[in-house]
Amino acid sequence: MDTQSYKTVSANAATVQKEWLLVDATDQVLGRLASRVAYMLRGKHKVNFTPHVDCGDNVIVINAEKIRLTGKKMTDKVYVRHTGYPGGQRFTTPKELLSRKPFAVVEEAVRGMLPKNRLGAALFRNLHVYAGAEHPHQAQQPKPITLNEI
Repeated sequence: MDTQSYKTVSANAATVQKEWLLVDATDQVLGRLASRVAYMLRGKHKVNFTPHVDCGDNVIVINAEKIRLTGKKMTDKVYVRHTGYPGGQRFTTPKELLSRKPFAVVEEAVRGMLPKNRLGAALFRNLHVYAGAEHPHQAQQPKPITLNEI
């Protein structure tokens, strides 16, 4: 038996092949969309997935304002942040956040599903979320995908 053929190949920054993927968020449920986008950002859909390397793809999410939340989450869910000053705790709902910054709801959902370390921060920089159908990444020729095929 040839043991050389059973070597584990570990990806690194030089061997990773990154693609650009385009996801349309129209009428998608937020959690399901975010989990699949985080999966692609992490690179878990690739054969040469390595947990400690950024081997995921660049993901563009368009139509983020048309996202769907199930139940009464649009008004009952609460995002909490803190300004850093005493008494600076601020609360907002997805409905208010969608009216001000439509892309922030999708970004927060995906950020929560990525690792909480330097690798997670690097992976998050590969995510590009836009409120409308237009995006400035036409030169990268993103491949449109449907989330059900992942």
